[in-house]
Amino acid sequence: MKRVVITGIGAVTPLANNFNDSWAEIKKGSSGIGRNTRCDTSGLPWKVAGEVKGFETLPYLTAKERLRLDPFVQYAVAAAHMACEDAGVLPHAGPLSKAGIIIGSSRGGITTIEKESRKLFRKNAPRHVSPYLMPSTTISIAASYTAQKLGIKGHCLGISNACASGANAIGESFRLIRNGHTDLMLAGGAEAPLCRLCIDGYGISGALSKINNASASRPFDRARCGFILAEGAAVLVLEEHESARKRKAPLYAEIIGYSSTTDAFHLTKPDPAGEAHALSVALEAAGVLPGEIDYINAHGASTLLGDKAEAQAIRAVFGGTSPGIPVSSVKSMTGHMLAASGAFEAACTSLSIREGIIPPTLNLTDKDPECDINVIAEVWEKPVGIALSNSFGFGGVNAVLVLKKCRSLVI
Repeated sequence: MKRVVITGIGAVTPLANNFNDSWAEIKKGSSGIGRNTRCDTSGLPWKVAGEVKGFETLPYLTAKERLRLDPFVQYAVAAAHMACEDAGVLPHAGPLSKAGIIIGSSRGGITTIEKESRKLFRKNAPRHVSPYLMPSTTISIAASYTAQKLGIKGHCLGISNACASGANAIGESFRLIRNGHTDLMLAGGAEAPLCRLCIDGYGISGALSKINNASASRPFDRARCGFILAEGAAVLVLEEHESARKRKAPLYAEIIGYSSTTDAFHLTKPDPAGEAHALSVALEAAGVLPGEIDYINAHGASTLLGDKAEAQAIRAVFGGTSPGIPVSSVKSMTGHMLAASGAFEAACTSLSIREGIIPPTLNLTDKDPECDINVIAEVWEKPVGIALSNSFGFGGVNAVLVLKKCRSLVI
């Protein structure tokens, strides 16, 4: 089996338009949540969101592409470009042309679908939609269009596995490299769900918080009442270790384990036993024991049932060691970027490992006693050798990544 390392990271998030600045804001405990300006929320109780800001200033897309492509594709392209720049692999160059790409998305081009659908119901309006509607909203277009822009000609896949999609993209890319199918993969998630259809849809299902200020995302807090919908993208460059070493690439962390499981339980309700199984499978795949884990980057979406189920799963797997393992949720700062969150949180976990910095959980003022795990509310400086990054989604889909410190670190 080959070793797999992370050699590049790119992101656009509600915190910043690149990964380094986003990570800096994470360490400060900044919030990217504010009033939703992306769509009309009149008559709806859900008024805040995690918006990407100033994206139009980034250079990676032409004016035509910005008109024709759904924002989730645009975010993926920008994040992938930045990841390649970070890893030192150039578009259309040798290593990249032989690479593969997997990008996950839960909602794909739903913003454009909503916008174009409205044309069909306007009085006296032409009853036709954009000729770019179908290609620009297909979930696989984030991967295939990014491949086109960068000159990637290897494995190409768009996947949709609810909120676990971004983590699944990383995990499946990890498997491809580990099993010798390729030496380099781009992997991550992209979302642009800030349209009325998504806000109303998630809201009416009871998933969204009705708190309308920056404190609305409150993972593991007694006052939590739902997640905050957000947009963005995160893409990682995964590379076979020896290949990365030969080209003296910067190494963030090594991926040593991955699980992709399903609860087989309920359409929306999480199952603690199913999540515990996912954690156990990932640890077994990595060949590590529960007591060797130094940090858990939680899914921590701020829902009543979800946070409780995740806490129960952690206690079930880690038992007596769970009180000593720090747990935090990045979604307290970004909101829930759906597929992009899983990829972004894996990236943040790799920086926790590299820098020995564990980010805080914002808005944790009164921890829910039913979430009896070591959720931290302040930045911790602590050596992190091995960490977990959890992603769980509707339908009971679970993805868990196990990351380890690279001893041969090149900066």
